[in-house]
Amino acid sequence: MTGKKDAKVRNFHQAKWDEPVIFELHTPGEQGIVVPPVEQEVADRAGDGISAIPEPMRRKEPPALPEVGQMRVLKHFLRLSQQCLGADLNVDIGQGTCTTKYNPKINEVLAASPQVADLHPLQDEGTVQGALEIMHSVDLFLREISGMDRFSLQPGGGAAAILAMASIIHKYHENRGEAGGRDEIITTIFSHPSDAAAAAVKGYKIITLYTNEDGYVEEEAIREAVSERTAGLLITNPEDTGIFNPHITRFTEMVHEAGGLCGYDQANANGILGITRAREADFDLCFFNLHKTFASPHGCGGPAIGALGVRDELAEYLPVPVVEEEGGQYRLRYDLAHSIGKVRGFQGVFPVVLRAYAWIMSLGEEGLKEVARIAVLNNNYLLEKIKKIRGADAPYAKGHHRIEQVRYSWEQLHRDTGVTTEDVALRMADFGFHLWSSHHPFIVPQPFSIEPTEAYSKAELDEYLAGLEQVVEEAYTEPEKVKTAPHRSVSHRAENHLLDDPETWAITWRAYLKKRRNWR
Repeated sequence: MTGKKDAKVRNFHQAKWDEPVIFELHTPGEQGIVVPPVEQEVADRAGDGISAIPEPMRRKEPPALPEVGQMRVLKHFLRLSQQCLGADLNVDIGQGTCTTKYNPKINEVLAASPQVADLHPLQDEGTVQGALEIMHSVDLFLREISGMDRFSLQPGGGAAAILAMASIIHKYHENRGEAGGRDEIITTIFSHPSDAAAAAVKGYKIITLYTNEDGYVEEEAIREAVSERTAGLLITNPEDTGIFNPHITRFTEMVHEAGGLCGYDQANANGILGITRAREADFDLCFFNLHKTFASPHGCGGPAIGALGVRDELAEYLPVPVVEEEGGQYRLRYDLAHSIGKVRGFQGVFPVVLRAYAWIMSLGEEGLKEVARIAVLNNNYLLEKIKKIRGADAPYAKGHHRIEQVRYSWEQLHRDTGVTTEDVALRMADFGFHLWSSHHPFIVPQPFSIEPTEAYSKAELDEYLAGLEQVVEEAYTEPEKVKTAPHRSVSHRAENHLLDDPETWAITWRAYLKKRRNWR
């Protein structure tokens, strides 16, 4: 706390600027850059640049963009950057279920190179052979890592990949004349919520199975859930508690016996890379997040890729296009017989594919296994330490190790002090740490999830633990300090009712101005 070298917690204070929205910096006539006039030869050939656009697509008025000088733009965004926590700045361990890890900066150099940044998705295939080769190589890598037979890199993240899996399951049964009778998808309460949500979007009835006191879904629960109405199983393993179900092959076996398909949600595969594979667990489909697990930045929901893999018998159902190699040439193939069609524009986010390619190539087979080993080691080191912190607990699987994360509980701390998991998370921000505290519904009371990856050193883990210990000590001695946090961060506490009322939301500046007029 003092800032001395022997202090357990750093003397952190977030930069805080009374920074207006960029639109409020608007000053008529200011310019960031003066665009030179178009050469006459170019104008003669290209025209005015507007007439070729169909009339209904032309704006009646220019967009109301802010006019701000270049220096003020630079200061504005640098100030905003100083008000952010992130993996490159802080010990950002607490992003449970979302694998926030260090992204090698050489990969950013590659992704930002003109050969990548200047690519256009409508270029002729002959001009992008290198990019297509990298996509095809990542497909081959993921086949080996998962045991699946073909991958599509088109889905724009995990939820999109789950929706694609549900779509393939639906079309598979439709082609067999069984879609009307198979209207149920089975999942578990601690699988990713998108497994239920995406299937529900496809119109499926969701059968959610709960765990026993040890954190496992019992075989009998699956047996009772499976029927002639079962279309498939969408499940995470390890689940969001970090518990790996060793009986997963019995689950897939029972679903297959009933005529259903099995989809493996591997959004968080950091602790099982090279250790377990979807094929050996007898899954028909699976996906990986190339962001997160394969080192691209998480990106707050994007850019992202949920790489979707299937067995041979489902390969014709994949989203199109897929990349194929023929005689040393690479092409995009669109003519899959039963394709579910596109699930996003073009072929996915190529810089994310490139980062994954570079990361896999640099590590190799043994390196990927080492990633998993260190992630599991880090996680279980934290598990043993956190269980000893007053007021903390790790429900389920007592005495057993976890895989890549743990869903902990501050229930006892809350009973003793009135401090909630949200309070702890906000106070941790005062020390430059991040603590994930969502996970609704609160199946685990006062939950917080931590997922340390292979990127963190023991020293950083110990620093993070010191932060938790400091906050807990304050909760028992000065609870109001924790309940009123953050004190040294950027933002004050948001009133929950503001977030719960759509009438107060304003996603764009135009929406804000419109609602502000109504508020008056």
